[in-house]
Amino acid sequence: MPAAPGFRPKMSPLLALVLASFLVAPPVEAQISPFTQSIAAAAAPDSAIAAYYAQNGYAPLWTAPDQAERRNLLLTALSHAADHGLPVQRYDAVALADAFRAARTEGDRGRLDVRMTRAFLDYAQDLHSGVLTPSKVDPTIVRELPRLPVEQMFAVLENGDLGAFLAGLAPKAPAYAQLMKARIGLERQIAQGGWGPVLTAKLKPGASGAEVVALRDRLVAMGYLRRSATRDYDGEVQKAVQQFQLAHGLEADGVLDESTLAELNVAPQDRLKSILVAMERERWINIDRGHRHIWVNLTDFSARIIDDGKETFTTRSVVGKNAPETRSPEFSDEMEYIVVNPSWSVPRSITTKEYLPLLKKNPNAAGHLKIVDSKGRVIDRGKINFGKYTAANFPFSMRQPPSDGNALGLVKFMFPNKWNIYLHDTPSKSLFAREVRAFSHGCIRLGDPFDFAHALLEVQSDDPRGQFQKALDSGQEQAIKLDVHVPVHIVYFTAFPGAKGQMNYRRDVYGRDALIYDALMEAGVVPGGQQG
Repeated sequence: MPAAPGFRPKMSPLLALVLASFLVAPPVEAQISPFTQSIAAAAAPDSAIAAYYAQNGYAPLWTAPDQAERRNLLLTALSHAADHGLPVQRYDAVALADAFRAARTEGDRGRLDVRMTRAFLDYAQDLHSGVLTPSKVDPTIVRELPRLPVEQMFAVLENGDLGAFLAGLAPKAPAYAQLMKARIGLERQIAQGGWGPVLTAKLKPGASGAEVVALRDRLVAMGYLRRSATRDYDGEVQKAVQQFQLAHGLEADGVLDESTLAELNVAPQDRLKSILVAMERERWINIDRGHRHIWVNLTDFSARIIDDGKETFTTRSVVGKNAPETRSPEFSDEMEYIVVNPSWSVPRSITTKEYLPLLKKNPNAAGHLKIVDSKGRVIDRGKINFGKYTAANFPFSMRQPPSDGNALGLVKFMFPNKWNIYLHDTPSKSLFAREVRAFSHGCIRLGDPFDFAHALLEVQSDDPRGQFQKALDSGQEQAIKLDVHVPVHIVYFTAFPGAKGQMNYRRDVYGRDALIYDALMEAGVVPGGQQG
């Protein structure tokens, strides 16, 4: 059908620029090739890709006869995207290979070249730094992602070793490879029917019968017990239950109680979800974590010092309560100093939401805290009419001087950040005996803070205990600088390998993993064990 008189099809600014450049060229070169036209049109929606092709004269990156090795390297890498729990359809290797076989025209070839480039950039970014932007999934995951500069990726195509680049994209932390192995094992287990029937009975060592047989068979399927014909809850079964409990953050008493029963009955499909999320989280922290670093896993309620890949210190921790304003955030920073005999500057939110209502009823409430004005002066609370203030206009802050009863205990560990999160001691020691330890306002309380301080100082002091004790005995607030700042990683892994490679699982205490898993599914990730 002929176009109406005067009709002109819309043209992208980039394509218009390309056409203009040819219009002023000598007559012999005035015609734009279909290949160039198709590349300009296909690349136009992505400014970075469009700019790169334009700067390089629309030369092919993947489709020229002498680029077979390059495209085969990429197609091979893309064919393994599912191994990493990535959204395969985003850079479908099979579809790209089919497109190469089906290409007949220069236009086909140009469009395919751009598709390959887009697949390369997406795959590299997803595998290196994650499929998702975590803060968009949950605003309390405030981690900065190690995104690759687009210029760096294009430079690899110009003069780099593409094979080495692709091989080095995935996280190098040993945990990532172990998670990949666990994913394969779970998918195989799911394909074989799972771990058997759900267990229903709570049991103790010494029990016998069909319910013990069901427990035995499930422990065998999970890899905690060798095959046997026992019907008794004997020492071997008890030991297997204890190993399971240790791997799931439970009290290792060897008794099949309610919490152990609940964890045993978690389906392999749900464990696979934890693995896929953990692999994504590993991509979010695909960075140099430091040969010495502090690892705080919120779901494990622990804080550890890692030296050259080995755990050299560990202590129990208490983390933020499971409420929107108190959940501990996830991020990385550097610990700079230790404060001994700290004073506690009460956070504004706690001052106005918890203490101000009490002060309105009784000006002498919370007498252990000082009322401080904007200049740092302590104000006589008897001279303050608390009733006339609201949370919005309360002009004072509150501070607790150093003491044994200070909310921060006798030491805190500082890595200054805008969320005002740090590690610290606490006078509330009983909470460390709990199985689930989410009770704080967001900061991380340590079960063995003095030993933690000694471990940090031992690399810079001949007498770390003596140095710390001297500061403690002074009764005055003192800061001890760390000669070398120590990276701190506050993480949230519900699936992680233990020292011997056995997978550990923890409960999703904040519900973050569920949100991340749903976002991964929306992005196109398909759990292999649940296909078909």
